[in-house]
Amino acid sequence: MIVLIALGTLGGLTLLLAIMLMVANKKLYIYEDPRIDQVDDMLPHANCGACGYPGCRPFAEALVSGKVLPGKCTVSSDESREQIANYLGVALGSEDKQVARLACAGGINVARNKAEYKGLQSCKAASLVSGGGKGCFWGCLGFGDCEKSCDFDAIHMNQYGLPVVDLDKCTACGDCVETCPKDLFSIQPMKNHLWVACKNLEHGDAVLEDCAVGCTACGKCAMDVPGIISIQQNIPIIDYSMGQQSIAAIQRCPTGAIVWQNNDGSVTKGAESKKIIRQGKLEMAGS
Repeated sequence: MIVLIALGTLGGLTLLLAIMLMVANKKLYIYEDPRIDQVDDMLPHANCGACGYPGCRPFAEALVSGKVLPGKCTVSSDESREQIANYLGVALGSEDKQVARLACAGGINVARNKAEYKGLQSCKAASLVSGGGKGCFWGCLGFGDCEKSCDFDAIHMNQYGLPVVDLDKCTACGDCVETCPKDLFSIQPMKNHLWVACKNLEHGDAVLEDCAVGCTACGKCAMDVPGIISIQQNIPIIDYSMGQQSIAAIQRCPTGAIVWQNNDGSVTKGAESKKIIRQGKLEMAGS
């Protein structure tokens, strides 16, 4: 009799819990549009954040809800974006592709070191030792922390110890921005062709003792395109909000510190910029 009572009680509790779970499932159920899975499958799953969302799944949810258009994903191919647009029956939309850009051109063939750093081959580690030993305190140290941090194989160090960004592979994830201890990388729309490839804050030709391509704050670029460029803390600042850029700004730059970035990744320097022909490493300052 005791066994039968126990079994009955257990069965009753089981039935009660099952009913409660069924009710809770209906009351707490949150509908999810099945199209989200379909759109998610069409996305590149780079989870780079270039679209402004923390991953492809949240972006798919935003697409299905109509908050954004497929063109917001600059990492997907044209075919994938069009496929999503056709599936959802929405406009394709467009978004300016953004890429990482480096504000330094001081490779080993144009920039000197004042001291030799020996230690962990890392920009972050070197920067903790008197700034890394480079003559220009603000310059790239060349140990490739940015290259190592890039999960998309979009950054490679060249023969001069400078990182080069592959525009086709760059997803504007920002890892290089966070990694660089000199704060030399930033995420920029590719339409911003005018670019200052220097962050040196010193003034005058003394800058050239440490780096042949450093900005001397001569101000010629600001004179040639007034309103677009201003000199602040001895460095040209470009006001991209003006919505206009002019290649005239680079023409009289004596060092080539301000350049015109082309869509194919090449760089155009001004007519009066010093031509760099040296291929080998510069001797250390004072040697």
